[in-house]
Amino acid sequence: MSVASVGRAARASVSGLPRAFWWLWASTLVNRLGAFVATFMALYLTLERGYSASFAGLVAALHGLGGVVSSLVAGVLTDRLGRRPTMLAANVATAVTVALLGFMEHPVAIAVVALLVGMASNASRPAVQAMMADIVAPEDRVRAFALNYWAINLGFAVSSVGAGFIAEFSYLAGFLVEAALTLACAVLVYVKLPESRPVRDAAAGGDGRADGELGLGSVLRDGRFMAVVGLSFLVSLIFTQGSVGLPVAMGSEGYSPADYGLVIAVNGVLIVLVQLPVTRYVEQRDPRRVLVLSALLVGYGFALTAFAGSLAVYALTVCVWTLGEVINSPVQMGLVVRLSPVHGRGRYQGVYTMSWAVAALVAPLMAGFVIDGFGAVWLWAGTGVLGTVAAAGYWFLMRDLPSAAASGAEACAGTTSAETRAGAEPPEAGAGAGAPGAGAGASETGAGASETGAGAKAGATT
Repeated sequence: MSVASVGRAARASVSGLPRAFWWLWASTLVNRLGAFVATFMALYLTLERGYSASFAGLVAALHGLGGVVSSLVAGVLTDRLGRRPTMLAANVATAVTVALLGFMEHPVAIAVVALLVGMASNASRPAVQAMMADIVAPEDRVRAFALNYWAINLGFAVSSVGAGFIAEFSYLAGFLVEAALTLACAVLVYVKLPESRPVRDAAAGGDGRADGELGLGSVLRDGRFMAVVGLSFLVSLIFTQGSVGLPVAMGSEGYSPADYGLVIAVNGVLIVLVQLPVTRYVEQRDPRRVLVLSALLVGYGFALTAFAGSLAVYALTVCVWTLGEVINSPVQMGLVVRLSPVHGRGRYQGVYTMSWAVAALVAPLMAGFVIDGFGAVWLWAGTGVLGTVAAAGYWFLMRDLPSAAASGAEACAGTTSAETRAGAEPPEAGAGAGAPGAGAGASETGAGASETGAGAKAGATT
């Protein structure tokens, strides 16, 4: 592949997205550059504080419990108060509680503050995902989610290596740096991101699903969507072992925090290198096959950890499950947006985020119990089983799922964002009719959006 072709592919991957998306992308990157605590909490508790793997699992579970509660509450707030206020409150609260956690010494205090950190840090996710769906045209969403995930992992790759070496000298410094960068993210949101929440136009008609009041009960009764949430939980249960089971297992075998940091950084580095080209490939493929393949790669990638005996082999297993992560995340998130009504995006994203939060609650308990009682080999065997079950679930769930084109236009007639109603410029000619419901910032999409091509529109799950 020539340099020119690489350049064209890169331009096609980033062109045509609204300006608001890039500020949201930048806030994500800043936030993830300081993501030290969740990655190294297990090592901090077991190596620095001398607690057991079971206690480390309990603390991580409480962190996950906080996320379960805040996912639902934040989803409602995202729809009622708006995306921007929810993100601001969540980031400020995260900065305060993370800094506080670094000074806690008593086990009960550590557990309580970890619960608060989980509540605060998880609260911004429904708002971020809903805002992204608001401001990006439907045919560009898989690409936008991939770019955002790319930013997450670019930050994660840098922070994993940096935090590993920081931990060798002072864990407290890691807590304080994360707090500072999270606060910087809040400032960026306040200064640069406009509100994007769609508002109803009373003069326009609409069905009850899009324009009527939508409660959490309606979301929970949406059978197909809740099946996606259930499968997301299974996959998340496996993913979480990368920050819970893997560091504990490596620590018990004599590896240092820096060793773990180097191994897990492979995950972020690989995603940075392959996320965009792989996404351009899979968005033109059958989403059912993509999700089935991703579940198998994730499950069996972690299962291979049972045979790891050196850092090189650990890194190889990370490469396998990372490939599954790369193809799963943007396609599944696109599917979630596709199944979500416009005025219920916050609640739907909150329930979807809850699947990851519940996994963060269950996975540490599972890892601690299995490792302490039976050994790490049984934990890795279990991930292979979960990956197989998730793959079968995706196959059966999506057998009769209509194509994006057949599912009809988004139910957003009569809706605009608050910013658009305030006098945003009309869409440029290049945005075309293919961006209904793009919301605030869609007018900036411009002619470059056409570079995604007809194949991208056909393959996207949005």
